[in-house]
Amino acid sequence: MTEVSSLTGRLLVATPALADPNFDRAVVLLLDHDEEGSLGVVLNRPTPVGVGDILESWASLAGEPGVVFQGGPVSLDSALGVAVVPGESGRESAHSEDGPLGWRRVHGAIGLVDLEAPPELLAAAVGSLRIFAGYAGWGPGQLEDELSDGAWYVVESEPGDVSSPAPERLWRAVLRRQRSELAMVATYPDDPSLN
Repeated sequence: MTEVSSLTGRLLVATPALADPNFDRAVVLLLDHDEEGSLGVVLNRPTPVGVGDILESWASLAGEPGVVFQGGPVSLDSALGVAVVPGESGRESAHSEDGPLGWRRVHGAIGLVDLEAPPELLAAAVGSLRIFAGYAGWGPGQLEDELSDGAWYVVESEPGDVSSPAPERLWRAVLRRQRSELAMVATYPDDPSLN
């Protein structure tokens, strides 16, 4: 079997050609990517449901907008917490287990939160928290097939992507900051038939 180069911590940005309505203009943070498959959360799908409505104890740590995000079409009844812990980005190589109790590093300063843990454990350390209902998942080789079909752009993530206060503008913002022809894709019209 060929070795899969890990894309964990990178962003998948839907290309205008991606036809799946679940991922139209989606920006997906990959939380796990290896030969067994991939798992990520869509960063730009806020729901009208407030974090306090489903996880009251975590509501005070949730960044603006303080709503639950639809992380993807899989397991919509489960919740995932993703948090940025400032000052943790430089330690990922030698001390990957470091970080506050109840937080597991994914990439740099970005990590998964144990939502079963008491929020007080993380309150002092967390810079921003996002709660996701569901996730996006790919079986072995499935994401690689989609990448070779041109469905996604793969770009570096920044800690601010997780906590963007304007998630509806994240697709264009992530593309615009690229130092390549991808920056031009940010100007792609929402409905090309209107051109």
